[in-house]
Amino acid sequence: MDFAQPIKVTQLAEIIGARVIGDAALEIMGLNELHVVREGDISFVDHPKYYEKVLDSKASAIIINKEVEVPENKTLLLHDAPFDAFIQLIGHFRPFMQSTRFISPSANIGQGTIIQPGAFIGNHVSIGKNCIIHANVSIYDHSVIGDEVIIHSGTTIGSDGFYFQKRKKEGYIKFQSGGRVILEDRVEIGASCSIDRGVTGDTIIGWGTKMDNQCQVGHDTVIGKNCLIGAFAAIAGVTVIEDDVVLWARVAVNKDVVVGKGAVLYSTTGVDKSIDGNKAYMGAPATEARKYWRQIAAIRQMPDLLKKIR
Repeated sequence: MDFAQPIKVTQLAEIIGARVIGDAALEIMGLNELHVVREGDISFVDHPKYYEKVLDSKASAIIINKEVEVPENKTLLLHDAPFDAFIQLIGHFRPFMQSTRFISPSANIGQGTIIQPGAFIGNHVSIGKNCIIHANVSIYDHSVIGDEVIIHSGTTIGSDGFYFQKRKKEGYIKFQSGGRVILEDRVEIGASCSIDRGVTGDTIIGWGTKMDNQCQVGHDTVIGKNCLIGAFAAIAGVTVIEDDVVLWARVAVNKDVVVGKGAVLYSTTGVDKSIDGNKAYMGAPATEARKYWRQIAAIRQMPDLLKKIR
């Protein structure tokens, strides 16, 4: 998530009530979680298990809950609750903005685009040329829609990521979503789909990808170009679906995995770890289709084999 303009680290520290350790003149360009953090960003860490990984990341500034040796080219912000402080920064720089119209006056809508009655277009949304946005579609704030995109009725673009931290006394604490959804040119999204925005980064649907009805795409997921995604597919957050992938109906893809270019996943396949491209898969967990059918054939022979043994 980028700031509108660079912000001094001391200003960020003042917002969250943190103590700066390191370069107080450092300017920060944005804030991001570890998996999408860039040089010039601020990130956070609140558990010793991840200290080393975050301190060695590209982040220029880190909110941390323990005073440690400051790595080279890093500035630390000491705070008792880094998770809460990071959420506070997201809320400060990208707060919820109430809408009073179906189409926000701050939305930018391209020439030739048709917005059907009852569609909601939020604040600072950008929609390209020659799109069709059908009735009762909701496009949340800051979403970016390319040219020649079709979104069918009942779909929601840019809902919050399903991301919570569990605490003993307070229950589940929501991680505020400050990212975006980006639909590239010639994407088509079916009816009653939900595409969550990134928590700090972007959820991206690549050029020419087509999605059937009632699909779910989690936060910060990147789907490549020319993919086909069948009805009821569920794709968890922080996942990469590479170009030319086909996911047929009711496929489920776990978080933090990569589905390789050109892979084909037959109906009801469950992906729990990264899989190679240019292969067909079936079953749960996902298994190469030929191997899966050999396994099924062997299982069907088991009763006859048991009779012979007896």
